[in-house]
Amino acid sequence: MVNARSLRALDWLNFFVANVQTGFGPFIASYLASHKWTQGEIGLALSVGTISAMVSQVPGGAAVDALRNKKGAAAWAIIAIILSAVLLAASPTVLPVMAAEVFHGFASCMLVPAMAAISFALVGRADLGDRLGRNARWASIGSAVAAGLMGLFGEYFSARAVFWLTAVLAAPALIALSMITMPDQQQPVAHTPAKKERDDEEKESIFELQRDKRLLIFAACVVLFHLSNAAMLNLAAGEVTAGMGDNVQLVIAACIIVPQAIVAMLSPWVGRTAQRWGRRPVLLLGFSALPVRAVLFAGGSSPYLLVPVQMLDGISAAVFGVMLPLIAADVAGGKGRYNLTIGLFGLAAGIGATLSTAVAGFIADRFGNAVSFFGLAGAGALAVLLVWAAMPETREADGGRKQEEPAPSSSSSSDDARLKRAK
Repeated sequence: MVNARSLRALDWLNFFVANVQTGFGPFIASYLASHKWTQGEIGLALSVGTISAMVSQVPGGAAVDALRNKKGAAAWAIIAIILSAVLLAASPTVLPVMAAEVFHGFASCMLVPAMAAISFALVGRADLGDRLGRNARWASIGSAVAAGLMGLFGEYFSARAVFWLTAVLAAPALIALSMITMPDQQQPVAHTPAKKERDDEEKESIFELQRDKRLLIFAACVVLFHLSNAAMLNLAAGEVTAGMGDNVQLVIAACIIVPQAIVAMLSPWVGRTAQRWGRRPVLLLGFSALPVRAVLFAGGSSPYLLVPVQMLDGISAAVFGVMLPLIAADVAGGKGRYNLTIGLFGLAAGIGATLSTAVAGFIADRFGNAVSFFGLAGAGALAVLLVWAAMPETREADGGRKQEEPAPSSSSSSDDARLKRAK
């Protein structure tokens, strides 16, 4: 039986990890812009982080597959993120900022697959869609809470205080992680369904995995998604900082809080719907919000229009956050390469994000922000077209669960049932 405390601790782990990661987004762009960094320089700094993550995604995923101690991998990643926040807070000069971006990039490539592996181990493949929806809900709530706190700290103390707060918020994440008991750590030792699935899997080589058409096409979709999405809010945040003197940190915080509230509401529905309808319809919904959002950013002149436009980001984030690890489970099912597949998709995300921040910043410096936003809209439209025209359905005919098992009636039904059994 899965320990009830472990399921609750996983909720809180997602909450506090999201707290920590929130500081490494638009707040960096605003922080550096306030210290006279240009959009091109900010884009270069952000690209350093995505390049380091890109380089380490595949070995990071393979390492998590190979390591028995998934919790240990997550713990070391959180500690590295603390170091990154401290470096940013210490000095907004080139060397500390670049070093912080490198540490954060390497740490994130371990943390994402490690947390996915912990979720898989606790609930098994059949309930993974519901669990991922629940993970995304708690993560979005954590991001919204952290964005509010960081906005207040940035507004009433300093932009530097955001990163000190980020380091402090990592401590409860480590505490929540320590409260999770993995199935193979429980006594007496027994083969839980999730553990039995892992034991029965024969690992496939990376070269065999890369011949899977589903993996290659979805990886291309991920590249285009991040090419469109990664630079969008950072570019808008830099524009707001340059043109708005007061309340800028609060506006940026609101730009994070609003979409995270939507993610919290939509993510469980995304997980359930992907189990019932399949992956492609849900992907089309989330990807279609990208070009619309970019065009609205290009046409909007008021900083306060950023917040309602960011509602579209909540739709995209809810879909992408649930679907990436879920499609990874579809592709890697029975091959023992779940975390490696997440790493490959993470590599695709890194390629797209690196190009996005660097190219968008370059175009914005030379041709203006509006042209840059229209370029991001074009990349988003290509992503939608690729999903519609080429992406195959990856869901199994039975939705990934045994025929005799009824589908859950709510996003938390699987976990709630497990909590009751554990009691």
